[in-house]
Amino acid sequence: MNKIRTRYAPSPTGRMHVGNLRTALYAYLIAKHEGGDFLLRIEDTDQERYVEGAVDIIYRTLAETGLIHDEGPDKDGGVGPYVQSERQKAGIYMKYAKMLVDKGEAYYCFCTQERLDSLKKTVNGEEIMTYDKHCLHLSKEEVEANLKAGKPFVIRQNNPTEGTTTFHDEIYGDITVDNSELDDMILIKSDGYPTYNFANVVDDHLMGITHVVRGNEYLSSSPKYNRLYDAFGWEVPVYVHCPLITNEEHKKLSKRSGHSSYEDLIEQGFISEAVVNYVALLGWSPESNREIFSLEEMVKEFDYHRMSKSPAVFDMTKLKWMNGEYMKAMDFEKFYERAEGYIRQVIKKDLDLRKIAAMVKTRIEIFPDIADHIDFFEELPEYDVSMYTHKKMKTDSAKSLTVLQETLPILEAQEDFSNDALYASLSQYVTEKGYKTGFVMWPLRTAVSGKQMTPGGATEIMEVLGKEETLRRIRIGIEKLEADVNGI
Repeated sequence: MNKIRTRYAPSPTGRMHVGNLRTALYAYLIAKHEGGDFLLRIEDTDQERYVEGAVDIIYRTLAETGLIHDEGPDKDGGVGPYVQSERQKAGIYMKYAKMLVDKGEAYYCFCTQERLDSLKKTVNGEEIMTYDKHCLHLSKEEVEANLKAGKPFVIRQNNPTEGTTTFHDEIYGDITVDNSELDDMILIKSDGYPTYNFANVVDDHLMGITHVVRGNEYLSSSPKYNRLYDAFGWEVPVYVHCPLITNEEHKKLSKRSGHSSYEDLIEQGFISEAVVNYVALLGWSPESNREIFSLEEMVKEFDYHRMSKSPAVFDMTKLKWMNGEYMKAMDFEKFYERAEGYIRQVIKKDLDLRKIAAMVKTRIEIFPDIADHIDFFEELPEYDVSMYTHKKMKTDSAKSLTVLQETLPILEAQEDFSNDALYASLSQYVTEKGYKTGFVMWPLRTAVSGKQMTPGGATEIMEVLGKEETLRRIRIGIEKLEADVNGI
C-alpha cells in the first residue's frame, strides 16, 4: 500500500471551530498511526469570507495542539503551492477544468443571473435552483464566439440525469444516490476562482492524498467528487466522514454557546491538551474504557474504523472534569505560569502566591474557578456564626468558642508560623485535651477563612495569611461566638 497522506484544508475565515479541530486531529491521527504524512493546505478560494489574520490563527492553533504538519505553505514537500489562491494564479484549476470540457465531462455556461433566477423553485419552504443544462447544448462555434466576445462564464460539471452513483465511506458504508439528484455543480466561478468542491478534488489528487477526512455534511457532495475522479481517470481516495457535533440540547454548536471554537475554550481557562483529548472522543471510542490520552498515545491507539455514525454531544461538564484531571497531573511550574494571572486578579496583598496555587491545583476544573476558592485570603468575608456548628465534627458555638479561646494564646506564642510547626503545636493541644483533630481544626478553619469550603486546611491557610492576620481573624471569630453564646 502507498504511504498514507492526509490533509487539513481550512478556509481562513476566523477562529478554528471545534468541528474543524476534530477534522484536523483525525486526519493527523490517521496519517501518524500508519507513519504517514499530514499536510496543511489553505483553501482561500472564497475571497468574500476571507478574514485578515485567520491564517495566523490556523498556524497558532495547530502549533498549540501539537498537530504539526509535514508539508504546507511553510514546508514545501514538492507538491506546492499549498495555498489555493497561489495555485489559481498558476492556472492549475483552469487547466484541469478545460481538460474536462475537452472530454465532454464539463461545459461552459454563459447564463445570466436573471435566467438562473427564473429556474428557482420553492420546495418545502426552501428555495432551490437546479440548472437545466441549457448551455450544454451550445455548439462549439457558439462557445468560442461567446468567449471571444468576453461574455462572463462559469464552467459546470456535466452530470448524468439517469442511473445511480455509488460511493463508499469508511464510516457510513456504501451510499447510492440517483443521478437525477446531482446538479451540474460549478467548477470554475465567474471570477476565475475554482469552487471549494472542484479545487479539493484537483488538489487532493495532485498532492497524493490517500485519505480524505471531513464532516458528514459533505456526504451529499461525495458522488459529485467521485464523478470528477472518474472523469479524470484518477484513483478515488478513502473517504472518512465524521459525525456531527451537537451541544447538550442536540443542536448545532453555535458561537453563542461558548464552545464553538478552540480559542473560545482556551479563553475560558481550558488546557490545550485536555481540549484535544476531549475532541478526539467526540465520535471515536478506543478499545479500552480509558479516557485520558496524550497525543502520542492517541497516535498509537487511533483506529478510524471505531468512529461512530451518530452525532457526538459536546458535554461541557465532561470537558471540565477532564480538564481538572489534566490540571492535577500538570507540572507545578507549568500550572503556576497559567494560574498566576488568575490569582493576581484576586490577591493584591503580599502573600505567597505559589503556596495558594499549590492549594487550588487539585481542586479546580478550569482556571477561572480559582477566584471563588481564594478570595478569602484577600479579605475575610462576612459569615454566619452557624458555620461553627458541624454535626460530624461535634462542634457548636459554645464548643467552638472554647477551642478558639484556648488556641489563641498557643498561636500568639508560636514563633514558627509554617504549616508543619503550626500543625505540631495544635496536635499537642488536641492530645492534651483528648479531642479529635476535626473538633479543633473546624472552628479554626472557619475563623481564618469565613468559608465552609477551602482549598487548604486550617494550618495551611494560617501559614499563608501569616501570624498577625491569623490572630486578627481568630479574635473576630471569638467576638462573633461570644455574642452568639451570650445571646447578644
